Amino acid sequence: MIDAILNYEFMQNALIASLLAGILSGIVSIITVEKKLTMMSGGIAHTAYGGVGLGYLLGIEPLIGAAVFSVGASFGIGYLRKRGGASVDIIISMLWALGMAAGVAFIALMPGYPPDLNSYLFGNILTTTKVDIITMALLTALAVLLVIVFFGDIRAYLFDESFSAINGLYVRVIEYSLLVLISLSVVVLLRVVGIVLVIALLSIPAACSALLSQNLRNRMIISSTFSTLFCVVGLTLSFYADIPSGATIIFVASLVYLALLAYKSISEKIIKRD
Repeated sequence: MIDAILNYEFMQNALIASLLAGILSGIVSIITVEKKLTMMSGGIAHTAYGGVGLGYLLGIEPLIGAAVFSVGASFGIGYLRKRGGASVDIIISMLWALGMAAGVAFIALMPGYPPDLNSYLFGNILTTTKVDIITMALLTALAVLLVIVFFGDIRAYLFDESFSAINGLYVRVIEYSLLVLISLSVVVLLRVVGIVLVIALLSIPAACSALLSQNLRNRMIISSTFSTLFCVVGLTLSFYADIPSGATIIFVASLVYLALLAYKSISEKIIKRD
């Protein structure tokens, strides 16, 4: 692994992307899990596919199209969540399918041979470019800065939204800011694990941290640590085994979570016996 990093620029880019993606997804996964936005994140990710297809059709950067579609979907779903009702799940499901259908349709309208979109569907961190790294670095820095500066407000919003609003907290501003952060995180993580698997990286790290701590600050640190570990170990295994990096990262994440879950279950049984 060290030789590969020293000798190949694409591996250097992939490793840096793994570190940034780990920190970013670790923080954002806490937000999605605490506010029960996991399925919404999946819907946003699949809606982004329509933006990818539109980007190719218009001849612009596909991730720009994905960002526009993702942010638009998050605002729409966020608004409908506040209105309540069973229609929210239906809308998320509809956007989930509509985004994929739009992507397929836009690609079909392109003249000539259609591009290979497997890297957007299942991720390929080895294709990460310098521009991708700069984008990931800026978004990761923004996420960390927001958490540090507004940690008290974010914690209040996550645990008791109604009480926070009564106390004069700008709940709507925080809510939509976090929705934009989730949307842009989804776009960034498309390079790492792809549209199909992004929902796992926005939930498993937070689930792992919940098994080890109940303190929000500690959970964010633990979640980011686990997520970084998943990405780096998955990248290493995929390189040597010559298998897709996105799938390998999720395999590693799932196995670690199941191991922690089993360990906690066994530990609790031992404590009860004693």
